[in-house]
Amino acid sequence: MEVKMKVWIAVMAFWGIIDGSDGNLMKGYYKETCPLAEEIVRHNVQVAILRDPRMAASLLRLHFHDCFVLGCDGSVLLDTKGEMVSEKEATPNANSLRGFEVIDYIKYLLEEACPLTVSCSDILAMAARDSVFLRNGPWWEVLLGRRDSLKASLEGANRYIPAPNSSLEGLIANFKEQGLDVDDLIALSGAHTMGKARCVSFKQRITQPNTEQTFYDDRFKRHDTFRRVLRAQCRDSTRDNLLTPLDIVTPSNFDNHYFVNLLRGRGLLISDNVLVSEDHEGYVFKRVWDYAVDRDLFFADFAESMLKMGSINVLTGVDGEIRKSCRFVNAWI
Repeated sequence: MEVKMKVWIAVMAFWGIIDGSDGNLMKGYYKETCPLAEEIVRHNVQVAILRDPRMAASLLRLHFHDCFVLGCDGSVLLDTKGEMVSEKEATPNANSLRGFEVIDYIKYLLEEACPLTVSCSDILAMAARDSVFLRNGPWWEVLLGRRDSLKASLEGANRYIPAPNSSLEGLIANFKEQGLDVDDLIALSGAHTMGKARCVSFKQRITQPNTEQTFYDDRFKRHDTFRRVLRAQCRDSTRDNLLTPLDIVTPSNFDNHYFVNLLRGRGLLISDNVLVSEDHEGYVFKRVWDYAVDRDLFFADFAESMLKMGSINVLTGVDGEIRKSCRFVNAWI
């Protein structure tokens, strides 16, 4: 663990000395231009979560869905306008992605304090970090300086957002396209320690024949009781939109129980359970086990992977723009 922390400190030190003047992300980017930016975001995320604890998972998910399409550029926040169709209408997002009004309000306050200064994509990155921390998860210094996209990609959202019934091979390939490796996949999957999913998202898991791996240790055999409870809850199509916690043990906390659930066969989505049921070489299973028994290790790796994900294809320098409204490019206002 000591070696792990030394590596983590070295990574943070490296990122901390990057010069933001050449268009790279950096720590303290708004220190001079909008010194209260992070405080405004954190306070309003806290208020939103107090009103609706599920909002923490929703804001974290917004950042993920943004970064996996075109990069971390705020494109997921754009509404449909003219020939541009919003990513909100994509299959993985429609009637599912939420938290837009929270981001809108934070943007409104930041525009009052520091007009055309703080990007929508940076707000998403800060809100995701704060959502995790405010639910007892790790803290990390968000690197800032992103600019906002002038376009959205409905096709990209349908193609790159992982489906809830994805195979392990498919997930690995999907993350690889974003420059993320297997370790990032496992760590970032831990975000499912918070939030809820609709019955329609895991119906296939509870209706298909049981082909999941039975583990050599009797303590972690999958219990049919879990599937029976889910089948009773989602018994017909009228309940497709009924919500179930992704982590039935501590649904509102950011912790490592997600990985404990996987070892017990109690991951909610197919794309969760494949981390152990389809890992024939054992590497992914070992990492799941490591995280299940060592929360601090998971927290450190999750923060590191969030930093890595948050730098996917960012727009900096003179690329893109700082939107006045997160829902529209400035030319439309």
